[in-house]
This record gives sequence, structure tokens and C-alpha cells, in this order.
Amino acid sequence: MADAEELTIATVNNGDMIIMQKLSPEWEKETGNKVNWVVLEENVLRQKVTTDIATKSGQYDIITIGGYEAPIWGKQGWLAPVGDLGADYDYDDLLAPIKAGLTVDGKLYAVPFYTESSFTLYRKDLFDAAGIKMPDEPTYDQIKEYAAKLTDKAKEQYGICLRGKPGWGENMAFLGTMINAYGGRWFDMDWKPQINSEPWKKAITDYVALMTKYGPPGATANGFNENQALFSTGHCAMWIDATSAAGRVYDPKQSKVADKIAFTRAPIAVTANGSSWSWSWNLAIPATSKKLDAAKSFLKWATSKDYVKKVGETEGWVAVPPGTRKSTYALPEYQKAAPFADTVLKAILSADPAKPTKDPVPYTGVQFVAIPEFQGIGTLVGQQVAAALSGQQTVAAALDSAQKQVERDMKKAGYPK
Repeated sequence: MADAEELTIATVNNGDMIIMQKLSPEWEKETGNKVNWVVLEENVLRQKVTTDIATKSGQYDIITIGGYEAPIWGKQGWLAPVGDLGADYDYDDLLAPIKAGLTVDGKLYAVPFYTESSFTLYRKDLFDAAGIKMPDEPTYDQIKEYAAKLTDKAKEQYGICLRGKPGWGENMAFLGTMINAYGGRWFDMDWKPQINSEPWKKAITDYVALMTKYGPPGATANGFNENQALFSTGHCAMWIDATSAAGRVYDPKQSKVADKIAFTRAPIAVTANGSSWSWSWNLAIPATSKKLDAAKSFLKWATSKDYVKKVGETEGWVAVPPGTRKSTYALPEYQKAAPFADTVLKAILSADPAKPTKDPVPYTGVQFVAIPEFQGIGTLVGQQVAAALSGQQTVAAALDSAQKQVERDMKKAGYPK
């Protein structure tokens, strides 16, 4: 083709994206265009893509970004709107809360490639042996009770495993949802930080007590991957984390407890609002791309109903990108291959980034706040909480210190805006 384009795509090095790269020659064949792949580890991807887009250097035609960046960058005018991929794209098939999180002022700035929420994984054999039945909607008080009954430290069996590694996307991803469930929020309607408020104190006190009494040792080093390893090797009776773990802990090649586990929703406390998180990896087009038509053609291909079926048929139905389209969950092949599909879908749909808390807030985002300053703020608070978990300071001292620092940071950034 005389007018063939070469697109440069920056993406993250996880399984779903590697499958997209593997299947992309089909799109190249259909269109005559070529794809140049830049596949990076998550932190490196974020750094490179952020630098590229903020300096408008235009290195990439398509970028993989999170649900955190999409609305912020869309609002800045850094992304091309993608609401015009054609009637046959079936925008109504996209899950409503996910689409809403990628939309600013009525314009869609990215399309979802896969989505996750959070839920509770547990060992049904241990629950049965202890005569406990996990409810459909557990509360944090029940979780405390079960963790106490199921901890046997002599056997290295811990009642619960939770993230302790500091970072806005590590311990604060989980804790953001726990704080929401306890009725807390990051900011009030005047952007005043609420970090040393009663709901925060109660949530973090309960978290530290849970982890100290019933969790594994050295938990401040444990993020998602470390807890997945602990759970898969039989050391945790319960684990509250990303729904994307389901396919892995359910896979006997990767998990020693694959036939002993069950799932239920993330725990609630005074409210269910924001008690399970909402995260999506999405494809977006930088406003600097000179190859808009070809880039839109690729986005349409990689996030279509046909693409989902192609992955199912070539890679196995359990490998299908979850949480983007209603139609995926109606496929009998997917339902059969993924017994957790229904629980995951409910968790994703229950997470509403527009109503993440019991009380009103001026921001969107469930386990993050969709403002540019949040990466720094979330990591700072995560470090204070980790210091409380390791016993270096009290919960009250950690939250007071974080409150003061965040007040300073927000004032410096000019909030309220």
C-alpha cells in the first residue's frame, strides 16, 4: 500500500499486552500498516510516556495508560478524543463505570483494554474445616473474626495477607478501598485533607491490628506479587486484592491451592461505596500523533468484540482481557473457563469512580484521586502507614504527620482550584 503507516505503540510488559503484540500481525495484514512495539516494565512505561506526553515530543502514536492518567491528560488536551471509532464499535457494550472514568466533559479519551477490581479470595477447605461460611458480602468485622480463627503461626498459616509495601499503587491501592468502606475520604468538598479523621484512624488501626496479629512477618515488603506467591503456596487463609489474580491462583500450573479456593466481594464496613477498586489499562492516542486514522483503526481492532473472541480461540478463554465489554461475560466459553467471571464482573460494576465514598468528594477515582499531585501524596501517606505497620510509630502519629505534609503540598499546588 502506498499510504501505509508505521505506528509506534508503547505498552506494559504484562500477559494481556504480550498477547496483543503476538496477534497484531493480523491487523497489519488487514490494513497494510506496520507496528513498532515499545514494551516496558510498568514504572518505566509510566515515566517514559508521561515525559513524552508532557513535553509533546510525539514519540508514540498509541500509548497504554491507566484509568488514573486518562481523564487528567484528556482534560489537559494531551490526548486525541476516541469517541468516533464507528457505529459497529458498539460503545454501549463497554462497561458503564469504566467508560465514565475515561470520559471528560462528554468526550472519551481512551478505550479500555482490560480492567480489574478487587475482591476477597479465600481457602474454602480451611473455612469448611473451621465450620465458617463466608458470606456474599463480608464486613471487616467478620474478616477480623475469621482471620483470628484461621491463624496458625506454627504452621506458617496466616489468617490474612494484605499489601504492606508502601506506594500509591501498592499499599494505598488496598487501603484506599478500606478507608472508603470505613466512611473515610481523601479530601472534603473544599479539598481539605481528611487523613487524620476518625474513619482513617479506625481503618488504619484495624489494618495494623489485623496484619500484626494474623498476617505474615515482614509485611511491609509485601506488594501484590509477594502476596500472590504467599497465597498460591498455601500460607494465607484470606487475601483481599486485584481480581486479575483470579486466573493465576486458579491455574494449577501456578498455584498449589488452585482447587481449594473461592471468591467473594471485597469487605464493606459502614458503606459499600468505594470498597472495591477500579483500575483499567487503556489504549489512547497522544494529540501529537500525525497518524490519527491508522491509530484509531488499531484501537478499534484491539478492543473489539472480535478481538476478545480471537484471544479466546487462540490463547484459551481464561486469557481473554477481562472487565471491558458486557458481551465478554455473556460468552458461554468464557463462563465455563472462568468460574470467577461473575464475581469479577460484579466487583468491577460496583466500583463507581464518580461516587467513590460515603460523603461527597470533589474528585473521581476509587483507590486514587484523579489529580496530578496524587502520585506524590499517595506514596508519602503509604510510607507513613508502613512505618506504623512496622511499629516505628503509632497510627495517630503517622496520620497526623501525613495530614500536615499533604496540607502543605495541596496548598503549594493551589487547591482549592
